Amino acid sequence: MNDSSWGAPPQAGYWGPSDHGPVQGAAPAGPAYDAPEAQQTRPMPIVPDGPAVPRYGDDQDDDRGAARLSGPLFRDETPRAQTHGNAPQNPEPMHDAPQPAPRPQKKSAGRDLGAAIGVGIGLGAVIVVSLFVVKAVFVGVVAVAVVVGLWELTKRLEERKGIRAPLVPLALGGAAMVVAGYVRGAEGAWVAMALTALAVLVWRMTEPPEGYLKDVTAGVFAAFYVPFLATFVAMMLTADDGPARVLTFLLLTVVSDTGAYAIGWRFGKHKLAPRISPGKTREGLLGAVSFAMVAGALCMQFLIDDGAWWQGLLLGLAVAASATLGDLGESMIKRDLGIKDMGTLLPGHGGIMDRLDSLLPTAPVVWLLLVLFVGSG
Repeated sequence: MNDSSWGAPPQAGYWGPSDHGPVQGAAPAGPAYDAPEAQQTRPMPIVPDGPAVPRYGDDQDDDRGAARLSGPLFRDETPRAQTHGNAPQNPEPMHDAPQPAPRPQKKSAGRDLGAAIGVGIGLGAVIVVSLFVVKAVFVGVVAVAVVVGLWELTKRLEERKGIRAPLVPLALGGAAMVVAGYVRGAEGAWVAMALTALAVLVWRMTEPPEGYLKDVTAGVFAAFYVPFLATFVAMMLTADDGPARVLTFLLLTVVSDTGAYAIGWRFGKHKLAPRISPGKTREGLLGAVSFAMVAGALCMQFLIDDGAWWQGLLLGLAVAASATLGDLGESMIKRDLGIKDMGTLLPGHGGIMDRLDSLLPTAPVVWLLLVLFVGSG
């Protein structure tokens, strides 16, 4: 079988020339039919073996059916317009064929969950070991976290807003603030905070005055937001059961975040604060409160000296509220800066500040309630 039987331009055939293109059932065109002698000798008519019109799915592959295989009866399609002397064009593809239904997409957590769990376990091991071995080592861990957090915050402020908060006095003053809170308590923390603010004002004077006010304002805010709030963790550690108090603070904050994530991801439908953090839901907040209250009752009953389970319920409720507000506060900062994470130091988590967002505002709440419930000893 040659190419002429599959769409070659038709010639004048047995039935004579046609102004309307090929005729159904016409014999194949060729020299034997086109030559002048063919007009004198009438060939025997070809009798078709089956129906003149093949049905869809018939196994017919001879020359008589070749002209019809691409016609409208072979597929449920409408052919293009035909012109004199030209073979039918390829039929238009079907556009109204039913499309398979899209597969439902699974919910995504939005982060590398494996990396997040691994980093979380590693950080937890460092904290627990330093907390229960030597208290001073844990204070050093807090100071390092404060310095890194200040570096991330000032870097993002400069990149996104052009605000140049002086990092050197902030880092030195922040570390000193944590140590002063551990050694001298609240009084030492306030003194260190005042001296750090003064150092920021003086340090910025060495540069041109343009932008001085916004730079020092951002510097004082950073000093209060990161190191000053972190000093309450160091002050918790000074009690006789200090490691248990710090562990309670960390557990309740982590459990609150975990409850909000788990319940919100699975059942969350009603947005909590869509203009600030679209991912947070009211169902997630209920999960945070429930998880934190249960964990608080257990911690106060079994970890804190002279603690009671009902105090743990109140403590868990307060932690869920402060952790959520802290998370929303940092989300507000990041939304204003136009960024998703404060850094990339911790795979699956972002930066240090992305882990401190709920811990920092929760530290003074836990410190105060523990002092009220069981004293400062």
